[in-house]
Amino acid sequence: MSDALDATPYDALLLLSFGGPEGPDDVVPFLENVTRGRGIPKERLKEVGQHYFLFGGVSPINDQNRALLDALRKDFAEHGLDLPIYWGNRNWAPYLTDTLREMVADGRRRILVLATSAYASYSGCRQYRENLADSLAALAAEGLELPKIDKLRHYFNHPGFLDPMTDGVLASLADLPEDVRAGAHIAFTTHSIPTASADTSGPVETHGEGGAYVEEHLDVAQLIADAVRERTGIDHPWRLVYQSRSGAPHIPWLEPDICDHLEALHGAGVPAVVMAPIGFVSDHMEVLYDLDTEATAKAGELGLPVRRSATVGDDPRFAAAIRELVLERAAVESGREVTPCALGALGASHNLCPVGCCPARAPRPAAAGADSPYA
Repeated sequence: MSDALDATPYDALLLLSFGGPEGPDDVVPFLENVTRGRGIPKERLKEVGQHYFLFGGVSPINDQNRALLDALRKDFAEHGLDLPIYWGNRNWAPYLTDTLREMVADGRRRILVLATSAYASYSGCRQYRENLADSLAALAAEGLELPKIDKLRHYFNHPGFLDPMTDGVLASLADLPEDVRAGAHIAFTTHSIPTASADTSGPVETHGEGGAYVEEHLDVAQLIADAVRERTGIDHPWRLVYQSRSGAPHIPWLEPDICDHLEALHGAGVPAVVMAPIGFVSDHMEVLYDLDTEATAKAGELGLPVRRSATVGDDPRFAAAIRELVLERAAVESGREVTPCALGALGASHNLCPVGCCPARAPRPAAAGADSPYA
């Protein structure tokens, strides 16, 4: 089709991510940004920041976002999609508000947002939308003309997200010693969140035990496990498990924890495990520390062979998936017919977050949704 690469009405794409420190002096200020309003003492933040200090005070997430930006720009250029791409973070430079201010100065008036979180949840979706609303409010206070902002739908079940992770699991299985490979279990991991947050994730009709957050991860895990079986002929047992818990001990969070799961598998005589971090777009700190350091050390104590499969990162297939999602949303906004690309039982996610989707405990304005004050 002649308009296949027409991104109209959008005139820019914004990569929106979490952000991370880029040196030892950044760690505590970064954590102060992350925990602002919670009253956590600086000494406690220094303790929490030890994970970062183990890696020189540098989070890998910023370089990973730079690599993804390069991959996206390369893919767009190669396919003739003329859409500038910007980058802004919630908690560290380049800050979201600064990037939006730059975009407005550049004349961008219809912006599509790609968040580096593939699933529905408060912290993975609505909180980003709240940050967008905060930034728009700041620009309005400066008297700037506000752009209209939309957010790409959740892409957890897009083949461009699934296929690289499947290949990662297959590579990790192949890297295990041959005598334990066939009996290996797959531990699909994602970030633990409070059960109350999980239960209210997604649209209201999906609320319930685990909500859309758990349902979407289970769908991804099943899709990858099925693909691995088709490619190897072996039906590897698997389970969805959790990592990176950071909340108060008295608040229930999703379980089991990956380290507890490794102990249970070892106790049951499982010969090997592949840890597959399906909840993460790239190998940032939660992957490098919680899996590559902490969980791998636990497996070593147990004498349990483990491998950690790759995240999607800047895989060209993921970049191509984002291009397809941009064109899909542009077609929808332009009134053109389009068939969303999605695998599994759940189908394509909503384009516009409905009222009541992933609510916060204390309601705040959120942009790019049905309840947005910035239409």
